[in-house]
Amino acid sequence: MIKESLNKTEKNILYILSMRPVFNYKALYADMTEDFVSPMEPEKFCAVTLRFRTARNNVDQVFISVRNKQIPMVKSVSEGDFDYYEGQIDVEDGPFFYHFEIVSGNIRVSYGRSGLDVSGRCGDEFKLIPGLSTPEWSRGAVMYQIFTDRFYNGDPSNDVQDREYHYLGAYTEKVTDWNSLPDSMDVRRFYGGDLKGVIDKLPYIRELGVDVIYFNPLFVSPSNHKYDIQDYDYIDPHYGVIVEDGGECLIDSTENRYATKYIKRVTNKKNLEASNELFSELVKKAHEMGIRVIIDGVFNHCGSFNKWLDREKIYENEEGYESGAYVSADSPFSSFFRFFDINKWPDNGTYDGWWGHDTLPKLNYEDSPELYQYMMRIAKKWVSPPYNADGWRLDVAADLGHTPEFNHTFWHDFRNAVREANPDAIVLAEHYGDAESWISNGEWDTVMNYDAFMEPISWFLTGMQKHSDEYRADLINNPSAFWGAMNAHRRQFSEGASLCAMNELSNHDHSRFLTRTSHIVGRLDKLGSEAAETGVKKAVMREAVLFQMTWPGAPTIYYGDEAGLCGFTDPDNRRPYPWGNEDFELIDFHRACIRIHKENKEFLTGSIIPLRIQGNDEGILAFARFNRNCASIVILNNNDRDVEWTGDVWVAGIPRECRIKRLILTSENSFTTETYEYEVHSGRLRINVPGTGGVVLHYDSGRHTEDFSLFR
Repeated sequence: MIKESLNKTEKNILYILSMRPVFNYKALYADMTEDFVSPMEPEKFCAVTLRFRTARNNVDQVFISVRNKQIPMVKSVSEGDFDYYEGQIDVEDGPFFYHFEIVSGNIRVSYGRSGLDVSGRCGDEFKLIPGLSTPEWSRGAVMYQIFTDRFYNGDPSNDVQDREYHYLGAYTEKVTDWNSLPDSMDVRRFYGGDLKGVIDKLPYIRELGVDVIYFNPLFVSPSNHKYDIQDYDYIDPHYGVIVEDGGECLIDSTENRYATKYIKRVTNKKNLEASNELFSELVKKAHEMGIRVIIDGVFNHCGSFNKWLDREKIYENEEGYESGAYVSADSPFSSFFRFFDINKWPDNGTYDGWWGHDTLPKLNYEDSPELYQYMMRIAKKWVSPPYNADGWRLDVAADLGHTPEFNHTFWHDFRNAVREANPDAIVLAEHYGDAESWISNGEWDTVMNYDAFMEPISWFLTGMQKHSDEYRADLINNPSAFWGAMNAHRRQFSEGASLCAMNELSNHDHSRFLTRTSHIVGRLDKLGSEAAETGVKKAVMREAVLFQMTWPGAPTIYYGDEAGLCGFTDPDNRRPYPWGNEDFELIDFHRACIRIHKENKEFLTGSIIPLRIQGNDEGILAFARFNRNCASIVILNNNDRDVEWTGDVWVAGIPRECRIKRLILTSENSFTTETYEYEVHSGRLRINVPGTGGVVLHYDSGRHTEDFSLFR
């Protein structure tokens, strides 16, 4: 008897099974990875081969359904439990939608991006966009985010000095104790981290297993975060090289036109050029170690110190600089900003500020073709010789411009400019919400993956919102909520965008993940620094890292997470790297997980399938990553008790009778990479997973072919 609580889809599945129990719907599978779409990112006007998997000798026909047209597929490969069907389609220059129709006797079902559909119509189709491409190196690349001022001080001679200038109501402060913690108003406090420090620590970054460094902004700026850029053409000499120093810090005045030491440091062309040369040297050294470099671009707004505005009158009397738009109505940069009162010059402070902040003047591209072209030049400059950065991360990218239409035009042109200069560079955006329109239109390659990574895993493992502003008891250990969020948000990505999305647990805008494990709600100004370290659970952090290194995308470590840094949201999340006080066990754990991630290609570009289990699944996440050669099983147990997990693993291509090898096991107090094997019987695995722990298991077919046609 069918229970009334079952939904319509579940009733239909039960009806199908009752009609023909031999129909194996669990074996049906297709996605948009390279095993099932070839080429995965097709050019315009080309042929594409699609594949679909069924149980062996279990169906009569498989069709590709395109605009109500049925294209028959042919059985091309039989391997293990499965048959693989192939069919070819011709794509043009626009989005191409399709799904599959499977016929077995008098049963006919559909299969789309959300999986099996027995409703008779497939509302969630696969979507190919010809002409889109992501850099191959970025798929599954391990990234490492560096907030430069807090990473390592390699050159004390370039440190910002006490009272060097005045910003946001107070003088700058040189922090002399590297191990001291941020203040609640931290933007003008400087620890002295710089590019020389990063160069000094490149061996550490390489040994960790990092493929890509992502830098928070590096350009001239008065803040430690540098999202208020002063000069897009130059690296800040406080991060770079000060060749010619001198001048005075402020003593009695708060006017920065008298901050002659600061002015000399940041306007002197010898300092600026030497700093650019140091960046070029850093990128070269990183590339020699096999590490790529992504830089942060802030193009929606600049800073009030910016040479085009010059509200602080830093550039007014310096040789080689023209009058700023704040100073004079005749400035060549007046069109770069939107002024609300044209009768206020000199010293016109009526310019448009991003979210009303007068320290963050919004750039006025629509009214300034000169500004537009300048930024296109900047887009090219830093990914070209001699700098050779490998891409851009775009700050608040959806906010740029005054209309959505202009925003899309700008980013389309920006990405084209970047790719023209460096065809292998990536363009990824900071974005909250649906990014499909930007990705589908070829404007961004991918995004910082908040919706389909950071938020769902934080809610599941900690019950905490990413700023530590809320605890949700209904979301912690809730697999249904987790899978619902992941499935909904991942559908917004192309496959290429999904495989290179920046998957972070923490970053400079949100609380440290380790702090979230304590379930303490609040921020630095209310609770203090000590509370961010109270009651944290390193075992939950290990679960998160295990998940991060096995989930589709580019796992991105925020500097210091691997060493045990805690911290509430900005600015407490910007604590200095704890050199000399590292949690070496946690570093070793990161190294082990990164090695597993990189040694097993299924984690870089493979398919994913959730694994259903028998019994209560509260607190359990289980999924398989697989390709045609290998499969890995990942199980997280976020309960405080051991759980015996039993589930079907044959759906990932693992033989029904075999031994499967353990790659890593983590538990409440430790982890091990000691090899151990488990038996698979009748396609099922039974394994004990420790409380607050996880396990990764791996099966290798031994074939290791890159050519699907070799199976024929």
